[in-house]
Amino acid sequence: MPGFLNRFSIVGMHPVTPRFGANYVPSAGWFYSWLDYDGAAVRRDFADLAGMGLDHVRVFPVWPWIQPNRAIIRERAIEDLLDTIDAAAEHGLSVAVDLIQGHLSSFDFLPSWVLTWHKTSLFEDPTVRDGLTSYVETVARALAEKPNVFAITLGNEVNNLWPDSATSAESSTSWAQELLTTVKNAAPDVLALHSVFDDAWYKVDHPFHPVDVVDLGDLSTVHSWVFNGVSRVDGPLGPATLSHADYLVELAAAASLDPARPVWLQEIGVPGPDIPVDLQAEFTRRTVELVLANPALWGVTWWSSHDIDRRLLDFPDREYDLGLFTVDHQRKPAAQALADVIAEVRSTGISPQPATTLTCPVDLRTEPHRRPEVAPGSEFHLQWVAARAAGPVRIVLPG
Repeated sequence: MPGFLNRFSIVGMHPVTPRFGANYVPSAGWFYSWLDYDGAAVRRDFADLAGMGLDHVRVFPVWPWIQPNRAIIRERAIEDLLDTIDAAAEHGLSVAVDLIQGHLSSFDFLPSWVLTWHKTSLFEDPTVRDGLTSYVETVARALAEKPNVFAITLGNEVNNLWPDSATSAESSTSWAQELLTTVKNAAPDVLALHSVFDDAWYKVDHPFHPVDVVDLGDLSTVHSWVFNGVSRVDGPLGPATLSHADYLVELAAAASLDPARPVWLQEIGVPGPDIPVDLQAEFTRRTVELVLANPALWGVTWWSSHDIDRRLLDFPDREYDLGLFTVDHQRKPAAQALADVIAEVRSTGISPQPATTLTCPVDLRTEPHRRPEVAPGSEFHLQWVAARAAGPVRIVLPG
């Protein structure tokens, strides 16, 4: 795996090439395809991704289909997951696996043993936590045997499962800490990660805090979606929209106690109507080029690999067309733009750029109740965006 640059001492250091990957959404049948697994279809999808120069995929087994009862963990489902990992290896791709799905493309998937008359909190109920520990340990132990698995994330944006699963800041933190320990014990040579969406950074009362992102797990992960309000600041190709990914990476780097802790841009995409189809290639190129200048960046993983077939019903409209490829394997303009950036970076590297600093008015570690002061459109955010127009801007916390 590539080395990491210290974000405050980049001058004169040899440039490091970030990782580039895709969040894997199967072209045939979306994630319902786990119910009728087709290894040949998976391999066809991975050929698309390898062909554009990607080096990894993030895959999403669906929790209730592996553990439909607290006492049952289906071996066949784990075998299908392991075959997906083997298929990735055949195409030169390493793999990150998310375990608790949980939340995918606007749908929540939970086993029946936490619903109906069993309904309880995933984060606070000790019986559920015991069941989850068994699931996480079993799957992580199986994944540890695969040399191309480099990371295990607890789940995809698990904070989307609140408030339907009540929790507090203390409970959500201890929940993640316990499961990360389970992952590390079962798969000690694999990165163990915790993934949340950006309410953890911006929402005043959210029970998942910035310190969860930057203290828990082996590196920090951020998900940059411009439909969170930033596209309303200045439109699809405005500086606030194009720099939002870099802004989130900066917030995570600033809030970490470890100045060398990497930040993985684990999700970013071109959602409509915020990013119109005819601007998606330009948005992709310019956004990725901006964030690549950040020395804290570990890598960029696009959401998603393939579109969702419109014969499948009831998804929000924007979810159908987020793929780098269509369902019939045609490379889309955003994919070509990303492939071009990857080729250029691998050919010429990334040269360090001089950066200025800007002090945040909020200590995100100790003042989570002030998070709206750094949200898109806030005074500080707009100040950072204006400064970013002249070059990279490192964020530092007060004091």
